[in-house]
Amino acid sequence: MSIDLENITWRRTIDLCDRQLRNCEVGLGSKFDGFAHKTGFDIVAASEIMTIMALAKDMADLRERIGRIVVAYNRSNKPVFARELNCVGSMCVILRDALQPNLVQTTEHTPVFIHCGPFGNIAHGCNSVRATRLSLKLAPYVITEAGFAADLGAEKFLHIKCRQADLTPSAGVLVATVRALKYHGGIEKEALGIENVKAVRIGCANLQTHAENVQKYGIPVVIALNRFPTDTPAELDAVQEFCATMGMDCALSEVVARGGDGGIELAKKVKALADNSVGERVSLYDLKDPIKTRIETLAREVYRADGVDFTPEAEAAIVRLEQNDLSEWPICMAKTQASLSDDSKQRNAPRGWRLQVREVKVSNGAGFIIVVTGKMMLMPGMPKQSAVNLIDIDESGRISGLS
Repeated sequence: MSIDLENITWRRTIDLCDRQLRNCEVGLGSKFDGFAHKTGFDIVAASEIMTIMALAKDMADLRERIGRIVVAYNRSNKPVFARELNCVGSMCVILRDALQPNLVQTTEHTPVFIHCGPFGNIAHGCNSVRATRLSLKLAPYVITEAGFAADLGAEKFLHIKCRQADLTPSAGVLVATVRALKYHGGIEKEALGIENVKAVRIGCANLQTHAENVQKYGIPVVIALNRFPTDTPAELDAVQEFCATMGMDCALSEVVARGGDGGIELAKKVKALADNSVGERVSLYDLKDPIKTRIETLAREVYRADGVDFTPEAEAAIVRLEQNDLSEWPICMAKTQASLSDDSKQRNAPRGWRLQVREVKVSNGAGFIIVVTGKMMLMPGMPKQSAVNLIDIDESGRISGLS
């Protein structure tokens, strides 16, 4: 890879590096460098090993999942599995201790399991099955996060994690903020601290779409209104009034400012909702449906798109998966978390657009099909000012720039 750094901006450099990392040609030297082929890199949080760790029930399940990873396709276009490389045992040894959940505590000394970190925009966005199951054995009520809103986190939590682990949530908590609703109502970030009740009400269309999505899965939902210091009473009232018109409970959450005392009202409403839940979980698609049908279902039902457009590469990948019996897995959309659409600049609840699918591949060990949409990157986008530029060490050995 060769990049002229003299006449190029830092942002442009990062974009070029990302494309190179996602589309590398290796093995181009002598015969000792291997076969020439295209490959790429994913951020660890999007790697198949991370997702396998999060979804494995035990060591036996971990071993089976690693063994069925598709590492390549041969010249006959047939999959080559990790178990054929005789490497499964050594990988299990490396992951033996990592398979155990990590017990930590909050500042108020309540127990929390933190285990695994697949991103919700490029992977399935949930903590480990083992941590959740262990928690359910230790407490009458367990709360877990499904990252990146109801269009990504909740959908993947229910279609992937809950389906594979046979879990049925009793209730859902949808977190909203006045600042986010004003942003979706058309206010720019630098002006979010200024009162604007009209923008809040406009942005509530985004909240409504997410709430409707959770209800589609048969899960009762309560809105947690996460209070910021700049929120005004009029703005908070506008959100609570909107929730009332939707027939949904809304509770103010002030746990950041007041600790556990700031979440008592919310906790009571979540407990009441869970106690009265009938315990149903609805899937929006069947695993026997064609891959395209499953993708189109999510696009229409969750994102509110008019349809889906597939690149020729995505079309070919779908055909290959279906021909090799690798198609009956849930869909894991790689999509921007900044919008219900596949365009991060589209705010609120966009309508009249089509989802763009540019890449489809299987995570056979994890047990889902990754669908890359829009301009989503599987390697991280770096900031304009990288942290690496701030870290240094002086002659005495003192390190600076780590915090």
